[in-house]
Amino acid sequence: MSKHILYLAAGSGRRFGSNKLLYNWKGKSLYRYGLDMLADLIQRREDCTLTVVSSYLEIREMAAALGARVVDSPESDKGLSFTIKSAIQALDGFAPEDFLLFAVADQPWLGAGTVSRLLDAARPGLLAATAAWGDRVGNPTLFSAELIPQLLDLTGDRGGRAVLEACGERCQRIQVDTPRELEDVDTRQALEENGSEA
Repeated sequence: MSKHILYLAAGSGRRFGSNKLLYNWKGKSLYRYGLDMLADLIQRREDCTLTVVSSYLEIREMAAALGARVVDSPESDKGLSFTIKSAIQALDGFAPEDFLLFAVADQPWLGAGTVSRLLDAARPGLLAATAAWGDRVGNPTLFSAELIPQLLDLTGDRGGRAVLEACGERCQRIQVDTPRELEDVDTRQALEENGSEA
């Protein structure tokens, strides 16, 4: 069983007013919080790989320097589904027992513990898992390779949530340590209001 972490770092953040992923927050670009955490995590685990999908050269260069596989995604401006497809198509094939974990680059409070618990949830019979705080669900999400056809069928700005919901009870909820881990950054105001520490 292989576990592939796919870090999606291609969105521009229209509501943010500028490229939010490259926004300098507390001394480093916003995307670096998740990237640094994931790059460190894969150094401590032997069961997973890290692929970073981005249309931004700066992000791809930094990801490569940290040991990740990098994928250019020039069509990401057409919607999230294009980024997801670029990520899946860049990998070297899958076995039915493999899993894909999708993480997004605008969640600076996401912790390594949550990602590890999602990766550890991967087992035969599980179709999917999602980070959650009580009944509230969010990213990251884990998908069995069995669901790759459904993920490749996504269109426009649709992500994998509909695929997760179709899994019903075969989708496990993995609780985060704090609700802030589920927060993604859409505006500068939200970034500053959501907490002073990453």
